[in-house]
Amino acid sequence: MESEEGATVCECDHAHQEEAAAAAAMKEAGGGGKRRRKQQRKGGDGGGGRKKYALVSYHELPEYMKENEFILNYYRSEWPILNAVLSLFSWHNETINIWTHLLGFMLFFGLTLVHLGQYFPQVADLIGHLSWPISKVAENVSSNIGDVLSGAAMFIQTNPTLVSYGVAVTSQTTRWPFFVFLAGAMFCLLSSSACHLLSCHSHRLNLFLIRLDYTGIAVMIVVSFFPPIYYIFQCEPHWQVVYLSAITAAGMGTVYALMSPRLSAARYRAHRALLFVGMGLSGVVPAVHAVAVNWHEPCRNVTLAYEGAMAASYLVGTAFYLTRVPERWRPGAFDLAGHSHQIFHALVIAGALAHYGAAIVFLKARDEMGCPAS
Repeated sequence: MESEEGATVCECDHAHQEEAAAAAAMKEAGGGGKRRRKQQRKGGDGGGGRKKYALVSYHELPEYMKENEFILNYYRSEWPILNAVLSLFSWHNETINIWTHLLGFMLFFGLTLVHLGQYFPQVADLIGHLSWPISKVAENVSSNIGDVLSGAAMFIQTNPTLVSYGVAVTSQTTRWPFFVFLAGAMFCLLSSSACHLLSCHSHRLNLFLIRLDYTGIAVMIVVSFFPPIYYIFQCEPHWQVVYLSAITAAGMGTVYALMSPRLSAARYRAHRALLFVGMGLSGVVPAVHAVAVNWHEPCRNVTLAYEGAMAASYLVGTAFYLTRVPERWRPGAFDLAGHSHQIFHALVIAGALAHYGAAIVFLKARDEMGCPAS
């Protein structure tokens, strides 16, 4: 009898052990995903502070983040927003992409403040108090570009042929096309920087920011047409309407096409680039027209040089974007610095600055010449 009771007790203990093991297995299955997510994090700061998320490799990324298979490591993947924002000050494969266009935005913001202070004296004092450091840097940049243009400007002012061109200019020409360009450049650069900074958070935010980035590029292309077309054809307003309406419509069509999630995929990289190149090349017609009707103007060579530099910067940058050189040649060697997208970013800023120089020439020339007397 005692042996039977002992056997029963042993069987009960064994059953309890099996139940405990089963419960532990269920807990393991339920909490495995949570532990795996924690394993992506490096340890805390030792004092219970904010956890630091580890950088991962290309093969560990979710599919929607796989953009360039030649960049092998140092990715941020599905980080919380705050961690993504703070990664602005850490080193990963997007750091240079973020900072190139963020610094570009700051530069154009400073240039905008400088010109607002010049053309609208009533806000100059306020600008000086709010943004003296950044505007001072931008003023130096603007001054350097101005030095390059000074010879052309002086020639415009002293050339006797300009005296008989038309009526004397009694007031400055309108500035809004120039500021439209500056605003569009700032929007493009800031949206690009935000995309590279925050698109590591989630699939939904990634898709939104990529679309915002594409919109910024289209806006940049469209607003780049405003200063040259407006000032060159200021005396022929019907051409202003035709050309500016056409490029604006092309920009809106491009943005609409790029809203498709399919075109956001990595495999459609070439299609996206061709859309933007097509927008840019649509400027060939007004450019040829402008050169033809202004062939004898003294500022022709200066503006052609600046616009040629802009076109070359954008086209070479697009070539780097499409070919993914040099990381294609040595995958992993350019993960942090020197890969194609970083080069593309630098060339975008170079092209924008070249166009800024051309816009200054257009503006000064129109101030000096005015329109022919009717």
